[in-house]
Amino acid sequence: MKRRLTVLLALLAGLLVVQTPARAVLPADSVAASAAASQQALSPTPYMGWNTYYALGGDPTEAEVKSIADFLVSSGLRDAGYQYVWIDGNWAAPTPRSSAGDLVPNPDQFPNGLKPLVDYIHSKGLKAGIYTDAGPYIPGKCGLGSHGYYQRDANQFAAWKFDAVKVDYLCGIAADLDPKTVYTEFAQALRNNASGRPMLFNLCNPVTSPDWGNYPEEQQSTYSWSYAPAIAQSWRTYTDVGFVGEIKFKDVLRNYDANARHPEAAGPGHFNDPDYLGPELGMNDEEFRTQMTLWSVAAAPLVIGSDVRKLSKTSLGILSDRDVLAINQDAAGIQAVRVGPAGTTETWVKRLANGDRAVVLLNRGDSPATLTTKASSVGLSGDRFTLKNAWTNQVTESAGTISAAVPAHGAALFRVSRATGQPGVPHVVAGLPQVTKVGGDAVPAGVAPVVAGGDEARVEVTVRNDGARPVFSPRVELAVPAGWTARPVGKAPKLLTPSSSATLAFTVALPATATPGTSTLTATTSYEVTGKGRLRQETATPLVVAPAPPDDDVVLSHHDWISATSGWMSPTVDRSVGGWTPISMLGQEYPTGLGVASPSTVRYYLGDRCTRLTTTVGIDDAVRNVGPEGGTSTFQVIGDGRVLFDSGVLGRDDVRQADIDLSGVRVLDLVVGDGGDGGYNDRANWAGLNATC
Repeated sequence: MKRRLTVLLALLAGLLVVQTPARAVLPADSVAASAAASQQALSPTPYMGWNTYYALGGDPTEAEVKSIADFLVSSGLRDAGYQYVWIDGNWAAPTPRSSAGDLVPNPDQFPNGLKPLVDYIHSKGLKAGIYTDAGPYIPGKCGLGSHGYYQRDANQFAAWKFDAVKVDYLCGIAADLDPKTVYTEFAQALRNNASGRPMLFNLCNPVTSPDWGNYPEEQQSTYSWSYAPAIAQSWRTYTDVGFVGEIKFKDVLRNYDANARHPEAAGPGHFNDPDYLGPELGMNDEEFRTQMTLWSVAAAPLVIGSDVRKLSKTSLGILSDRDVLAINQDAAGIQAVRVGPAGTTETWVKRLANGDRAVVLLNRGDSPATLTTKASSVGLSGDRFTLKNAWTNQVTESAGTISAAVPAHGAALFRVSRATGQPGVPHVVAGLPQVTKVGGDAVPAGVAPVVAGGDEARVEVTVRNDGARPVFSPRVELAVPAGWTARPVGKAPKLLTPSSSATLAFTVALPATATPGTSTLTATTSYEVTGKGRLRQETATPLVVAPAPPDDDVVLSHHDWISATSGWMSPTVDRSVGGWTPISMLGQEYPTGLGVASPSTVRYYLGDRCTRLTTTVGIDDAVRNVGPEGGTSTFQVIGDGRVLFDSGVLGRDDVRQADIDLSGVRVLDLVVGDGGDGGYNDRANWAGLNATC
């Protein structure tokens, strides 16, 4: 584990979101027909489990792995389907192979060896997984490699009674091997192990993703789909979804998009693998629920990357939701595809074995939105449809529109089927409270609103009826934090006919002493349905209350920001990203500023208090220690949605000085892009950042 983290950090790369159209045809492979049947028998639906890599970091131990196995049982996760307990890298001794050629576990971590630990895992009704690499062991570059010992190692794993093997490629790329050749050889060795033991094969080639350098296409993780279905139960489709202890939502989306390129490669017994689930490793509950939604419709293996012993009740509930897991474990093994264009909001559909559709309404944006699609767009015909919300278990009936109020970074997941029998409860969407104006200024679409003490905001809740019957007397009540006030604007309608909507508005006033941080607006929407009485739905939206604006002349990097993101790690105050070296460009050091990796957005609240910002932007000199590739970025200063400064594309030999008028600006965004060539080796600096306020 330490090995991969060291390699990735040494590359100093950002993380790139890539989307390309899926190819329509899987190329023929002479071994596919004979291999497919044996692969399917091992894992007809996506396998589920837990892995040491993100959870434990460093060096996993026998005691830790036993404790995790115990918790999988006691928490109910095993019974929910999480069967595999997977020991990732760094399990071998410092000299990983004996003089006889056998792999040797580290005695400090596994004093009894691996066989007794595997027996313990099996005694709990679980299965055991192990890790190796397709390349040769190369001291100083990778800590464990099986090249030249494939059959011997496969025999040893089988003798230890492992049920699954993950095969990495750090040593493989260091030795410049051909992935298809060596992975095919390893797969053959696993199938021919001396014990005749079935072992699941996870092909893992992440470090050759375009993020980490300019590799030939056939070596890249994005090429594995073309040969892996014939030899493996799963294959990684992109780089790691994060770092040890850190999985961010933007990287979840990046890996999902890469994984979605070739849905035709997936099917019963062989699945695209976008990497592990990361509850509480950098995502909030909503973002993790979205990852679980996307991985489930992707027919992806569900392997938990967190320390399950430390997870909240909410995270454990997300992991074990029966309706969501049923969609992931559907016997058809079909991967979801996007319906319509890519964008901030999207629709994804997965065809299920019984003809139902799993439909995802995805909101990538930073503000809530009501999203819709049509049953006809997801391949269903008719005039009545049953919608089961997989997360809330609510069952409603629609006349053909599938819709949901989706939070920022959220996803709605429905199981949709043709309706029969008596009419059901109409599908009514109770919108999330949405700030549309602050003072007299409209909040730009897709932008997270920001309020401050003393502000007055307009909040709207839209209610829509997508059922075939009318609903009556729709009402919305808005709850706000203590000390705030919410006053209705206008009157509610008497009814909502099918395919109609109504927007109910409120004026919300904050006291001057409103506490900075995140507050919540909660809407209770109610309406009458004939024969069902008055029904209620509750929706809530987090709202950022800004810190106090700057006062007098300040170094902006020393002022509290509202939010800050970086392509990898976190923005670093007065140091280059990572915090290792001072900010330096073209040999000149700067005492103040921000270091980030692309893509990045750092947001400050100015409250119309500032008039001027001066800064020098460019690429940090540290990129020269990595190599000639990458190291290009763009810099924009955006005030209340309006571009105030745009650097254009800057390389490692460019700097730009900016003197920016901030008059009238409430919210300031410092935005760094990747320059159009991905985030590899992009270490960007905002030097100076002197504000006159």
